[in-house]
Amino acid sequence: MDRIDAMHAFVKVVETGSFTKAADALHISRTSATQLVQQLEAHLRVSLLHRTTRTITLTQAGSLYYEQAVQWLDGLHRIESDLPHLQGTPKGRLRVDVPAPLASMVLVPALGDFFARYPGVELHMGVSDRIVNLLHEGIDCVVRGGPIEDQSLTAKKLGHLQLAAYAAPAYVARQGLPEHPRDLEGPTHSMVGFLWEYRNQPQPYAMHRQTGPTGQTAEVQQVLGHYTLALNDGNAYLAAAQAGLGVVLLPHYMAREALAAGRLQPVLTDWQVAPMPMHIAFHRTKHHNAVLRAFIDWLAELLTDIR
Repeated sequence: MDRIDAMHAFVKVVETGSFTKAADALHISRTSATQLVQQLEAHLRVSLLHRTTRTITLTQAGSLYYEQAVQWLDGLHRIESDLPHLQGTPKGRLRVDVPAPLASMVLVPALGDFFARYPGVELHMGVSDRIVNLLHEGIDCVVRGGPIEDQSLTAKKLGHLQLAAYAAPAYVARQGLPEHPRDLEGPTHSMVGFLWEYRNQPQPYAMHRQTGPTGQTAEVQQVLGHYTLALNDGNAYLAAAQAGLGVVLLPHYMAREALAAGRLQPVLTDWQVAPMPMHIAFHRTKHHNAVLRAFIDWLAELLTDIR
């Protein structure tokens, strides 16, 4: 028995709650994962897991061993990942998940620079706006706009994205220009809703404008808007705006090309939208991963230019 492999298998079974999912994450067979845990239990001469046909739970000994194993494996991984980093060349595979517009418009076009800096890194990029279970899916980190509500993750703020209100010229020709955010509540105007992953429903935006000289009280308006269409994908959200289906609130980088091509135009131009925080989130066991640290630093630098 390779004790390190056995510890990895045990920890992954606990984190995923399944021998099958643990085996998939470790790229081994279910039989191998089962045998590794059984061999570990035989070596320790204790039962680490309570197994039923539906659930896997830790024994008292298993709970103690799991806490120590996680810390030990994290320390081992930190040592291994820091060695190439000390030489200035982080190496290894990184699995990330990012929103579709950010991937297609910002990250992928800039990846040549990333690989030039870190030729030893292999990047696996999932593209989605869905909720991702990092441990179950073997993903190292996610990049998301808005708050990170999963308290089991460590979230690092990368910066803020500036947003503004836009509509298609066809929409404006049909409905006219909204004069106040309240107009977006209907009946004349409507918005396209965005289904945020952590709530699966549209969330209100804060908009404000100065009502007097600079520095005096601003008018603040919470905007949810009336909508007949709500989407959970950024590219589809942008497409709906260009199709004239409603007013949208977009980061500047998403609207730039459509503005230049005349497919969108700004609306409510005397109002400002509260900036959207951008985060990269990862499990605490990944905190000392040198490849992840390199990616975070590169991404923070990249996003500085698009805010």
